[in-house]
Amino acid sequence: MTFPHVRPRRLRITPAVRRLVAEVSVEPRQLVLPMFVRDGIDAPAPISSMPGVVQHTVDSLRAAADEAVRAGVGGIMLFGVPDDADKDDEGSVAWQPDGVLNRGLRALREDLGDTTVIMADTCLDEFTAHGHCGVLDGAGRVDNDATLERYALMAVAQADAGAHMLGPSGMMDGQIGVIRSALDSAGHQDVSILAYTAKYASPFYGPFREAVGSSLVGDRRTYQQDAANRRESLRELELDLAEGADLVMVKPAMSYLDVLADVAAASPVPVAAYQISGEYSMITAAAQNGWIDRDAAIRESLLSIRRAGADIVLTYWATEAAQWSKRGTW
Repeated sequence: MTFPHVRPRRLRITPAVRRLVAEVSVEPRQLVLPMFVRDGIDAPAPISSMPGVVQHTVDSLRAAADEAVRAGVGGIMLFGVPDDADKDDEGSVAWQPDGVLNRGLRALREDLGDTTVIMADTCLDEFTAHGHCGVLDGAGRVDNDATLERYALMAVAQADAGAHMLGPSGMMDGQIGVIRSALDSAGHQDVSILAYTAKYASPFYGPFREAVGSSLVGDRRTYQQDAANRRESLRELELDLAEGADLVMVKPAMSYLDVLADVAAASPVPVAAYQISGEYSMITAAAQNGWIDRDAAIRESLLSIRRAGADIVLTYWATEAAQWSKRGTW
């Protein structure tokens, strides 16, 4: 018997063969660790909906960031969690030099210098009393253009604090152009912008609300993208590139792999994807219940994001996955 002549299984026969012919891999340099620094605490505070993730003090942030860099991660994306008493309708603590996020950025830059890419979340939602990503008008709607003025202030403050890269995540029209102009005018021409180009309104952000102490009531569907829409992301890509984006992002990652593939195929700049809190928590919860193999699920989820076209993956497992790679246990 000579049939079949073609046997694809030959290239799956041993781990070494599979490793040799793998089309994509996950390297530590491609991973970015999102981290939270919180005001008013004296020890790391566990996030109940994200087991294994904490809100850091500045000191514990420094230690965890050092561990991540030693593991080889490509960057750190920092979010700030202010005291409720410091929140106002504008989110003004976001651009104060002594605000919690800017203090955290300064500490990271002081410790790490240029050994990793220090990124800052450039959005007001953590800092506003109402929890929206911008300021509200008299009718209670997010005022796009008034919000851009605040983003410019926030961007310059973050660059002053030492951020190498800013991540505007508010999905305001024109945000990349306004931030680029503000940075350049302030002498920060070398600070790059990672545009949250395709950011969808999603229930999978739920655990993140706890992580940043969000005050949001309602939703963000008037400015974040609708889950039903795919082509719209390419329009957002064109606009962000025209305004000066240095990198672009799709968020969430796993529910939008089709969008990620579209953006990756069309983008002339590096493409990132954010494996968000709900994606992290679902895998973690299923593993804790014994329903799935935790480590195998993490590996497969990260590979799926890379396979869809992401050059960079933001994931809460960045340090752990990087350590696997360094140990050769990926």
